[in-house]
Amino acid sequence: MVRYVANKFFYMLVSLFILISATFFLMKAIPGDPFMSEKKVPPEIQARLMEQYGLDKPVYVQYFKYLGDIATGDFGISMKHQNQEVTDIILQTFSASLKLGLIAIVISVIIGILLGMLAALYHRKLIDNVAMILAVLGIAVPSFVLASLIQFIFGEKLGWFHVMGFDGPLDYVLPVAALSAQPIAFIARLTRSSMLEVLHADYIKTAKAKGLNWMAIMFRHVIRNGILPVVTYIGPMTANIITGSVVIEQIFGIGGIGKVFVECITNRDYTMIMGVTIFYGVLLMLARFITDIVYVLVDPRIKLTGGKEG
Repeated sequence: MVRYVANKFFYMLVSLFILISATFFLMKAIPGDPFMSEKKVPPEIQARLMEQYGLDKPVYVQYFKYLGDIATGDFGISMKHQNQEVTDIILQTFSASLKLGLIAIVISVIIGILLGMLAALYHRKLIDNVAMILAVLGIAVPSFVLASLIQFIFGEKLGWFHVMGFDGPLDYVLPVAALSAQPIAFIARLTRSSMLEVLHADYIKTAKAKGLNWMAIMFRHVIRNGILPVVTYIGPMTANIITGSVVIEQIFGIGGIGKVFVECITNRDYTMIMGVTIFYGVLLMLARFITDIVYVLVDPRIKLTGGKEG
């Protein structure tokens, strides 16, 4: 197990190094500099700014200096937020995004599994048909379209919720609904198909023939084996929710890291763009890393070297 975890962790570090390098050189490939959008700046002041941020040095010098800074957790100073560290801005704004993301993940898993279970247990009946129609709609409608729609209906027309900002618990309802609709749909479909396969397995028929209690069969065998694909999907789902929150935060005016990311791209704040991109990358890699470990713990049939036992 230790070797498996160390192997996964090593590949995560390699992926992180590639992400950092790719982000750095892509930013350097963009024409111009961060100060082009400002009003005409005298050459001497622009030269001083370039020197202050180390942009006057050769690219390879900037690259190795940036790698050294990243290794110590220093993302540099924002080029647009005066005298503010990138790390401090990320930590200040991440709390709102974290709350939104965690609530959306929990809601997605609970509702998705319940919908999938009901659809499997009532296969080809009304509940199954309704659940799958909702799942198809959830997958087909983009989150930003759904966000604008529910914002208009439940905020503007009915006046049940605020359409902008976070002022109370009820203000989480609309953004969480927009963010979790697609993951709920995927999880419901995954759970349904997996549980249908488990319900028709030979060992379930054997358990029924032995007179085992139906609830015991459900909890010991059907649910445990039926949710394995959901465990696999949690990693990509976390990635979708984290990246999707960028758009949702902008639509609902939430002061989270997603909104900051959009603003720093608009303002050509190079240090913020690289810092937030790397921060997002670390979160996604950690989510995938944890998912791989949990999957092995949930399903003992998984070999630590990869694949299932034959």
